[in-house]
Amino acid sequence: MELPVPYPLEDVRVLDLTRVLAGPYCTMMLGDLGADVIKVERPGSGDDVRAWGPPFAPGGESAYFLCVNRNKRSITIDLKAPEGLGLVYELARRSDILVENFKTGTLDGMGLGYDALHEINPCLIYCSITGFGSTGPYSDLPGYDLIVQAMGGIMSITGEAEGAPAKGGVPIVDITTGMFSATAILAALRVKEKTGKGQRIDMALLDSEIAWLGNVAGNCLVSGKPARRLGNAHPNITPYEVYPTSDGYVALAIGNERQWRRFCRVSDAPHLAEEPVFQTNADRVRNREKLVPLMTELMKGRTAQEWIALLRKEEIPCGPIQRVDQVLNDPQVRARGMVVEAAHPTAGLIELVGSPLKLADTPPEVRLPPPTLGQHTEGVLREVLGLSEAAIGELRARGVICFQDPKNS
Repeated sequence: MELPVPYPLEDVRVLDLTRVLAGPYCTMMLGDLGADVIKVERPGSGDDVRAWGPPFAPGGESAYFLCVNRNKRSITIDLKAPEGLGLVYELARRSDILVENFKTGTLDGMGLGYDALHEINPCLIYCSITGFGSTGPYSDLPGYDLIVQAMGGIMSITGEAEGAPAKGGVPIVDITTGMFSATAILAALRVKEKTGKGQRIDMALLDSEIAWLGNVAGNCLVSGKPARRLGNAHPNITPYEVYPTSDGYVALAIGNERQWRRFCRVSDAPHLAEEPVFQTNADRVRNREKLVPLMTELMKGRTAQEWIALLRKEEIPCGPIQRVDQVLNDPQVRARGMVVEAAHPTAGLIELVGSPLKLADTPPEVRLPPPTLGQHTEGVLREVLGLSEAAIGELRARGVICFQDPKNS
């Protein structure tokens, strides 16, 4: 009989001291890969985003909290109480990974910094996520996605050319920092396999944003010129943007000369391909201001669906501009399992965005729905720390921990 294949991180325990988005996104990725994620929350209120709404699911859970906290166990501990700090200290002793996103130095002052915990658990991988990192002149500043988007350059290149700076439509710095953090943690786990030692990981929102400025940062470093806003256009390729049609918009991405000539032919505009100022991509980028009005007028001659049918037949990259609700019901999205169901103890059957990690033998699954506040407190203290029912009851009576059966809440 063939034994089931274990999850990639099945024997890994993560102590999750994060809240809001960057940290929880990181720990959710680890949980999706099979790690036992123990999320520590404040008694009574929990993670800030539990109150960020509407919308709220039936039973009162915010959509925001639900979207980044599956595959975790929630335990409530008062970190202002000495007994609470002691519980976290003991959980860290028994964990493989700790992830936190307190302001720089906060946990050091509580006796839960890397140096203190490394002494009791040299194998611990300790990942700190802050706005600006633990070094440098900005290390004491708090980190918020909007502020880092402003300071990190992305807002200066997002929006219409003559318009105001604009942030991304999602907290993209938080999310990508969570992704980078998960990658760093997996690398540290590999090192730990070889050396038996953990290490500190110092992740910053600003660093992450700079890392994914990609070609725009590269252009600036090579040319010495600041990047500028181009709306939906690409700084290095054209036509590569969104164009109006007779009834909507189409995204068009022409990435090479073969596609350009084919586009001109099938769109009944072969003369464009023969114009000296549009011969090569470099020519078209230099003469963008001349090409865009011509392309705009040309694209208005058909409907969006007519363009998509015509261009896809010719293997010219294009796509419709879909609303988020349309995306979540797109047949490709559904076929790829990017919307999944989970049975939540108070909200009932809910839908969540699935994991993009498609491992053939050990695919991520929703093993646990997003937890209610403190749902697993008693179980974790009993299972991981070996506390007796009497000891748990005493901690509860003192307000160090709190929990409630979600079925009776």
